[in-house]
Amino acid sequence: MSAETPISLNMGIGDLQVQTVTVEKLLEPLIIQVTTLVNCPQNPSNRKKGRSKRAKVLLASVEEATWNLLDKGEKMAKEATALKEELTAALQEVRKESEYPVSSILHILRDLKSPSQRDEIAGARATLKENSPLLHSICSACLEHSDVASLKASKDTVCEEIQNALDVISNASQGIQNVPPPSEPQAATLGGALDELENLIVLNPLTVTEEEIRPSLEKRLEAIISGAALLADSSCTRDFHRERIIAECNAIRQALQDLLSEYMNKTGKPEKSNTLNAAIDNMSKKTRDLRRQLRKAIIDHISDSFLDTTVPLLVLIEAAKNGREKEIKEYAVIFREHTGRLVEVANLACSMSANEDGMKIVRIAANHLETLCPQIINAAIALASRPKSQVVKNTMEMYKRTWEHYIHVLTEAVDDITSIDDFLAVSESHILEDVNKCIIALRDQDVDNLDRAAGAIRGRAARVAHIVTGEMDSYEPGAYTEGVMRNVNFLTSTVIPEFVTQVNVALDTLSKNSLTVFDDNQFVDISKKIYDTIHDIRCSVMMIRTPEELEDVSDLEEDHEVRSHTGIQTEGKTDRAKMTQLPEAEREKIAEQVADFKKVKSKLDAEIEIWDDTSNDIIVLAKKMCMIMMEMTDFTRGKGPLKHTTDVIYAAKMISESGSRMDVLARQIANQCPDPSCKQDLLAYLEQIKFYSHQLKICSQVKAEIQNLGGELIMSALDSVTSLIQAAKNLMNAVVQTVKMSYIASTKIIRIQSSAGPRHPVVMWRMKAPAKKPLIKREKPEETCAAVRRGSAKKKIHPVQVMSEFRGRQVY
Repeated sequence: MSAETPISLNMGIGDLQVQTVTVEKLLEPLIIQVTTLVNCPQNPSNRKKGRSKRAKVLLASVEEATWNLLDKGEKMAKEATALKEELTAALQEVRKESEYPVSSILHILRDLKSPSQRDEIAGARATLKENSPLLHSICSACLEHSDVASLKASKDTVCEEIQNALDVISNASQGIQNVPPPSEPQAATLGGALDELENLIVLNPLTVTEEEIRPSLEKRLEAIISGAALLADSSCTRDFHRERIIAECNAIRQALQDLLSEYMNKTGKPEKSNTLNAAIDNMSKKTRDLRRQLRKAIIDHISDSFLDTTVPLLVLIEAAKNGREKEIKEYAVIFREHTGRLVEVANLACSMSANEDGMKIVRIAANHLETLCPQIINAAIALASRPKSQVVKNTMEMYKRTWEHYIHVLTEAVDDITSIDDFLAVSESHILEDVNKCIIALRDQDVDNLDRAAGAIRGRAARVAHIVTGEMDSYEPGAYTEGVMRNVNFLTSTVIPEFVTQVNVALDTLSKNSLTVFDDNQFVDISKKIYDTIHDIRCSVMMIRTPEELEDVSDLEEDHEVRSHTGIQTEGKTDRAKMTQLPEAEREKIAEQVADFKKVKSKLDAEIEIWDDTSNDIIVLAKKMCMIMMEMTDFTRGKGPLKHTTDVIYAAKMISESGSRMDVLARQIANQCPDPSCKQDLLAYLEQIKFYSHQLKICSQVKAEIQNLGGELIMSALDSVTSLIQAAKNLMNAVVQTVKMSYIASTKIIRIQSSAGPRHPVVMWRMKAPAKKPLIKREKPEETCAAVRRGSAKKKIHPVQVMSEFRGRQVY
């Protein structure tokens, strides 16, 4: 047996099973050399083959030898006085190096190739870091109060978590794969199932067979409806949304049957007919409608459940500090239900999200809260039985900080996987509901409901401010973020304090039974002010959204639409929706008119975009009029925020008011202008604005009368729509000329001085600074892995060309 047959190692680079990047790079050349050496037939080894000891045994041996060395060295240092300093320094160096295996966990974490193992070790390190002080505090409490069973239960739970974390780190450091919990597939969530259903409904009629397709699609749809029913039956779902979800489920079930019938009728035909395409589009629309209703319900839950997350815990701790053991059980049930509701809502948010990283954080934080809940209840029971014990108080305070930390993590993670547009729309409607509750409670002299509704308004407003501020942090600073933050700061610094003051005055008045001397008009005004400010914040956030995104959000608001009390409206459909049902020929003519309107709008944009509007009210009014006229033309195409003809009439009234304000400013400029021809032209354009504003108002009223008197869309609607668009186009053209002539007249005032000296300008015409450009081009995330190519030669730009960006205006 001493001379064994040489073993040939057939090992290649692809056979390497390494867990870290560093080892992979270091071992590749070494494996090649060792393989070559071992496969050499000369000089075979005569040594007996064996096996190394286990890693745990070797590590324990090293640790034991290290401590023996330190112990012997300390004894020698005490006996040998001459070498004491050198031995002490050497022992400190040994002790320092012996700690390296512990600190190397972080090095392993950074060096592991597997993302899942990195996540496991990171989670285990976080668990050790958070539970170590808890374990110390609980053990101290157990030593002092060994008869309290709840402390022992908490200690056992913490010890189990620490042991699990150590096992994870141990397995990862030895290359042992931890068995991961079964992850929920994407199709198992409601959002993923809806996406999969949308992809499966588009089929080839040549290959469709009823025996295969019908059972498969019906089974998938029924699974989605079952999940939707669970959401509808949830404790947080409101009755209105429950009914809407049920209605959408019935609608999508009928749409699927219609689609399958069309497929069966077209079996064997190579091309899809218009009716089949219409059935596919209808099925897709019903799928989106159901998704929208589910999203509304979920955001309702988020807005309600995360309104105030710490009150049940604070009430539980307060009862425990006062030693009210009988009340602890009641408050513990409330706290447990509160935790379960937060976890349930977090899982619901994950069910309609596609953000996998965010969902992972949500689930981790929710699991931590579920684990903490019984521990906090045990700590509260222990504090109630020993209310004067300082060590138990410290334990309770430590649990409180840990809970608040994970609540903050969970809230941020849920907000991260939720659309801010949806959240703001739902929050706005909820605040309107709470405002109505406040006013009703005030007039009914109901102190409890008034305090509860006012607290909900404060909480929702604070949540809106916090979420919007966090959203703006992800944008580059600029005009957009400044406009949004201006509204947010106005809400937090002015509106909310005024609202709190009015609520306190109202509560104080109700407590003194002196409501007769209280002016509730001020309370109504400040309540409306807080709602209007929330609406302004939402509108400013959505300034950069695309028309498709705005259309989706406008659909979200239809539930809370305040219907007009004037005129007769067809049940179930807005006037805006009727515009999409016009004949194709009429819609084409309307599209031509809108295209002409957009050409004039581009002229206005070019005229006003170069001016800074911070000290120029004429530019501000021109922008406002342009935005309103664009909304009116969008209405004629069945899009935009205007839903009824009464909204169009109100928009025309706002344009008329803005035109009047512009008229006042421009006439002041005309009165100061010493150039007669320039003054005459400016006054002529102002007369055009007045005329076309009046014409626009008449067109909007005629359109409303035609629709309301007829009760349905008739052919004369085309004339009304084209007249409306034509009036808007003429008005915008007049605004363009007014802005241009106002600037020219202002330059005349500055250049031609009067005998009384220089005149004070009505508005300041400052050119807007060019947009800031980064010194270093930021790489887009999708381009980070792109191929590196040779760059083109840099062009030298002449300074005159650069300065041409700051172009001046020609003076006429």
